[in-house]
Amino acid sequence: MGGTRFIGINLTQILVEQGHEVVLFNRGNNPPPVMGIPQIHGDRKKAADLTEKLQDQHFDAIFDNNGRKQEDTQPLADLFKDKVQHFVYVSSAGVYQQSEQLPHQEGDTIDPNSRHKGKHDTETYLDQQGLPWTSVRPVYIYGPKNYNDVEAWFFDRIVRDRPIPIPYDGTHITQLGHVKDLANAMAAILGKEEAKGQVYNISGERYVTFKGLAYACAEAAGKSPETVKLVHFDPKQFDFGKRKAFPLRVQHFFADIHKAKQHLNWQPEFDLISGLKDSFQNDYLPSGRDKADIDFTTDEQILQQ
Repeated sequence: MGGTRFIGINLTQILVEQGHEVVLFNRGNNPPPVMGIPQIHGDRKKAADLTEKLQDQHFDAIFDNNGRKQEDTQPLADLFKDKVQHFVYVSSAGVYQQSEQLPHQEGDTIDPNSRHKGKHDTETYLDQQGLPWTSVRPVYIYGPKNYNDVEAWFFDRIVRDRPIPIPYDGTHITQLGHVKDLANAMAAILGKEEAKGQVYNISGERYVTFKGLAYACAEAAGKSPETVKLVHFDPKQFDFGKRKAFPLRVQHFFADIHKAKQHLNWQPEFDLISGLKDSFQNDYLPSGRDKADIDFTTDEQILQQ
C-alpha cells in the first residue's frame, strides 16, 4: 500500500532485488518503481474498493506505507486478519509526547493531541485484532523523491545564496533518516518472529542541531558552510497564519534506534552528509527545483523585521 511514492519506491525496489514477488495496490496515478510489476488499482479510502479488489487475493505480508488514521487501515487489517504472516505499518515518531528525557524510546508516553495520533490508534487496533504486526516510527525522512519540504527547504535558500531563517539560536536538536535506510529496515522485518508485536524507531545514527543541518545541507550542495548566512528569529513574534516559516517542529526531537539495530540486524547506510548529497544530486538538481519559482514570503517577513 503506497508503493509508488517516496518510501514505497525504495521499498519496492529493495524487495524485488531480494527476490520477493511484489504486488502494488494504488490508484494508478504514478508509474511503478519497477517496470512490469503487478498492480491492483483501487482507492484505499473506499472500504468497498478494498474488499472488491483484494478479498480473493493472498499475500504472505502486507506493507502499509500511507495509512494515516485507523479508518484508513482497519478495512485492510480486517480483510487479512487471518491471512498474512506479517503486517508492517509505517507510523511516526511524531506520536511521542514532548519530554525532558531524550532520545525518545519505543515505550515513551504518547501525545493525545499529536496530529499523528491516528497512527498510534492504528497500532493499537492492529494489536487488539491479534494480527502479526510490526510498526516503524521514523523521525524525519529525507532523500530522493521526498514530497515533504525537509532538505529541499534548505537547498532552495542555499543555491540562491539567500539567508536561512533559523528559529531561536539554532541549537534545537533533531534527527533525519534516509528513506533507503528506512526501506531496508522495513524489508529486514520479514521473516523475523521477534519483530511481531514490536514498534521500532527508525532514523539516522546521529542527531543534529538546526544550524548544523543548515551547514550540512550547504556542504551537500557543494558550498562552504562558512558562506551560509543564518538569520535567527523568534517564531512567537510573528503571525505567519497557516504558512510554515521553518520545516521542522521547533523542539528537541530525536529517537533511539538501538532496538531496531539489534532486533533486525539493521544498520543505517547513510550518514547525514552522504544522504543529503544523494538527495541534492539525484533529485533536487535533476528535478529543476534549483531554477523553480519558490515562495519566500515568510522569509521576507522575517528579514524585514
